[in-house]
Amino acid sequence: MPNTFAEKILAHKARREHVAPGEIVTAKPDYMLTHDNTAAIITKVAAQLEQYGVERPDMHIIVLDHVVPAANEKSAANHKKIRAYVQRHNIPHFFDVGRGICHQVVMEEGFALPGKLLVGSDSHTCSYGALGAFATGIDRTEAAALLLTGETWFKVPKSYKITLKGKLQSPASAKDLILTLIGRMRADGADYRAVEFHGAVATLSMEDRMTIANMGVEMGAKIFVFPVDRLTREWLSGRGFGPDSYEPIWADVAATYEKELEVDLSEIEPVVALPHKVDNVHPVGEAVGQQVHQCLIGTCTNGRLSDLRAAAEILKGKKVAPGVRLLVLPASNEILQEAMAAGIASDLVAAGAVLLPVGCGPCLGAHQGVLAPGERCISTANRNFKGRMGCKEAEIVLASPATVAASALTGVITDPRQGAIS
Repeated sequence: MPNTFAEKILAHKARREHVAPGEIVTAKPDYMLTHDNTAAIITKVAAQLEQYGVERPDMHIIVLDHVVPAANEKSAANHKKIRAYVQRHNIPHFFDVGRGICHQVVMEEGFALPGKLLVGSDSHTCSYGALGAFATGIDRTEAAALLLTGETWFKVPKSYKITLKGKLQSPASAKDLILTLIGRMRADGADYRAVEFHGAVATLSMEDRMTIANMGVEMGAKIFVFPVDRLTREWLSGRGFGPDSYEPIWADVAATYEKELEVDLSEIEPVVALPHKVDNVHPVGEAVGQQVHQCLIGTCTNGRLSDLRAAAEILKGKKVAPGVRLLVLPASNEILQEAMAAGIASDLVAAGAVLLPVGCGPCLGAHQGVLAPGERCISTANRNFKGRMGCKEAEIVLASPATVAASALTGVITDPRQGAIS
């Protein structure tokens, strides 16, 4: 019987010959991610951890990234508690302050390999579908139970098939593509669905796929996943993971889908998601001229080298508009070093950007870059909910790195195709 990606991988991990949408299966994830929230998670089961220990220490990945460096005593105490847990239970996969944002680190370190099953106590764990993994977010209670049992349950999702054709036309980008999809399908358009990408996938870089997969949860999806192709294998090989390191899984040709749709990449244009919903998507032209006070380029959505390069190409030799704050947030230390070596970081700083420590801080209003009442930020992050950047009386507009960079130069939302800044 032909199966979708989700059906095949969950059957494999549950040691079943076949599973069907709606069934509940039990499986052992290859890895589970937590970050600064590890302190709250281990507190839930502190007594049990002391009595029984961690069932699978090598399953647990911890990355400190949300409030780094620690912004206050509470954050510092949480970090200290996590470091003590790591030592007490011999957790081998621990990445301290400065390594990078958890999702980028998981991919760079080779945990998110094709055919792997990953969960994380962060909703954007779905990012790893870019590499052909089944990756999904879980809540803190489930994460706590996983520490003690090493396994958890999954409901087999129904699947959608998105077939791509054509090619993106610059300056339209992967961010514009995923925002357009969310705008069309709405925030609940793929609730608890496994979304597969087919067709002209090869026209999208690995970093493009990471941006798209990262925002799958903003459409309600359980997972977003791309097939393993030549670009995937080359990216993994460049990090030391050859074909013998993983076993790709993909949907059968005759698999049955609940919904299928086709997207012409050549028709994608620059768009923005206006406050306060990610699916409030409009052509950038409908928002042109709105004042911006802060511009944010980076995060786990668009903090990779190609994103920083796209912004630097617009900003090089120019200056950020007076009264505008431009924050740049690389997704990892590795990306930061690459940006420095390529001169990208210096071009951004010379234009007036503030280079922040690698981490999540301003994206969720936890640290650095918090907004004031009445301010508007145009951001490459993944959410624009009210209060997301620390102030319920501020506004967040989501856009691509090119659109954010163009807006930083003018002080108002600007179409990156505008001749004066291109």
